Amino acid sequence: MGEFVRVEVAEGIGTIRLDRPPMNALNTQVQEELRAAALQVSADDAVRAVVVYGGPKVFAAGADIKEMAEMSYTEMAQRAPELSKTFDAIARIPKPVVAAITGYALGGGCELALTCDWRVAAEDAKLGQPEIKLGIIPGAGGTQRLARLVGPARAKDLIFSGRMVDAEEALRIGLVDRVVPAAEVYDAAVEMVRQYVDGPAQALRAAKLAIDGGLEVSLESGLAWESQLFAGLFATEDRREGMTAFIEKRKPKFTGR
Repeated sequence: MGEFVRVEVAEGIGTIRLDRPPMNALNTQVQEELRAAALQVSADDAVRAVVVYGGPKVFAAGADIKEMAEMSYTEMAQRAPELSKTFDAIARIPKPVVAAITGYALGGGCELALTCDWRVAAEDAKLGQPEIKLGIIPGAGGTQRLARLVGPARAKDLIFSGRMVDAEEALRIGLVDRVVPAAEVYDAAVEMVRQYVDGPAQALRAAKLAIDGGLEVSLESGLAWESQLFAGLFATEDRREGMTAFIEKRKPKFTGR
């Protein structure tokens, strides 16, 4: 458990909880603790789904600008790949992951939300990539994941202008998947992934790998990747249980093996 990031596990759901008041600024220490948390929930078989949560007031308002302002080109050239690795670690969690967004998800906070499979936002939440106003661009996946999620034209609008969008607009353009009252954000996020806790963990992992990996390659390569993952599932106990249960007209009891 880190100083600013901790993992809490209950009923098969692991919560990666940011807690660096007042705005959950993502300094180097928080970044390293996030990476450790991602690796922890990835390896823990007791965790079947994940919620990334910044608390009831704010998700994450971005990078620690005071820390960043003192960094030279040489220092950032060394640090930037490590920052990307942190966000990649969250994106590669082989389980369903949802971001529970309250308050602000700006800059690195928005990029953190983009690493998740889904995003649940509070009605009063604000999201955006304001880096251009600091004379820089998003450096933790924003230019890549945002464009893939909402399309290049909308991504350019948000990144070029640095403007914030409210929850309603975020929902309309596909930046978030559900909007609920602020007090219900965490519970709504938990409910979104609860259905996967008793699901076939290896098949869910394969589905996530197939979709995410397929987006990075040609259709032909993606189809070949899918075929490999599909065939591999025939080595799992859950595949046998699922098909047997179907034939016997009963509900399957998956074990994740």
